[in-house]
Amino acid sequence: MRRIYMDHSATTPVDSRVVEAMLPYMNEKFGNASSIHSFGRVAKVSLEEARESIAEFCGAHANEIYFTSGGTESDNMAIQGIARQLSDKGNHIITSMIEHHAVLHTCEWLEKEGFEITYLKPDEYGMIHPDAVAPAIRNDTILVTIMHANNEVGTINPIDDIGQISRERGVVFHTDAVQTFGKIPIDLSQLPVDLMSMSGHKIYGPKGVGILYVRKGIKLKPITFGGAHERNRRPGTENIPGIIGLAKAVEICEKQMIKDEVEIKKLREALYSIITERIPKVKLNGHPDQRLAGLLNLTFEGIEGEALLLSLDLKGVAASSGSACTSGSVNPSHVLRAMGIKPELAQSSIRFSLGRSNTMDDVEYTATNLIEIVDRLRKMSPLA
Repeated sequence: MRRIYMDHSATTPVDSRVVEAMLPYMNEKFGNASSIHSFGRVAKVSLEEARESIAEFCGAHANEIYFTSGGTESDNMAIQGIARQLSDKGNHIITSMIEHHAVLHTCEWLEKEGFEITYLKPDEYGMIHPDAVAPAIRNDTILVTIMHANNEVGTINPIDDIGQISRERGVVFHTDAVQTFGKIPIDLSQLPVDLMSMSGHKIYGPKGVGILYVRKGIKLKPITFGGAHERNRRPGTENIPGIIGLAKAVEICEKQMIKDEVEIKKLREALYSIITERIPKVKLNGHPDQRLAGLLNLTFEGIEGEALLLSLDLKGVAASSGSACTSGSVNPSHVLRAMGIKPELAQSSIRFSLGRSNTMDDVEYTATNLIEIVDRLRKMSPLA
């Protein structure tokens, strides 16, 4: 049976060039970067070279790049770190209703500790507007955390404007850029961003490695304790193979990011065109233009999304119902609900996220099977 992967927003296959770059650091150059002997020095040099190359890619300074275990840890370091660092100045944090759960659950935990959280509602396209942020800022606001692009519907937020408003009001601004890093240009020398979370496994790098950008001058209280690694901000022996793999993935993105965006968008548009021409009662979720190239979130009225996903999987096509971190949940997507979509329609929605490995043949195969599956399920469904 043919196998087609259209869930790149959940994770991506590791590029073979990334694997090749990592292998020596698993057997030959296995030293601990904190050791002072030659094995450790080799690892330390490689660690700092990776830090410098990643910083250059996103317009940061090397001493502003901190390696983590992934986007979730980066989000926690940023939000908890600022909350504890600035708690004497205020206890109010602004976020949105459509953030990744790494942000939402962290904010919910802080609420239990006495922090006040304002959850901004998105518009019908899943976008957070600057004019919603500005009036929410109070004298005791210490942090604004708004994602760069939504992981379920792909809408890209105007973080430049949001960051500028935050900066003018003297409030720290954090953005979760896990879905945009390596996919669209990011220049931190120009963006008014104080903290940015990034991850390796969304850009054909390994799982278990991420980045937190901390602008020079921003102080964070640590949330974990141990050694003095990562300049006393993130204790624990660095994942050198993962970091090397992440740096290689970034190097590849730098060379082909624009080409990838054009080609993947072409595939997404082709898939959307075939589906909407051949299947009635289909609605696009997310902004029609300001969106990630490969992400397509659709509502198929009258069908349970889970049944649609399982039927596609039986045909060898992998898609999802939203964030991989909420897999198994029977509740409708919190993102779609916040956008004003009714629960029954939210549960009839699925996400296709295309990537480098996809082809036009994949698109045609997926669409052809989807047409048959939707027709069959609608005939069986009492909702149709």
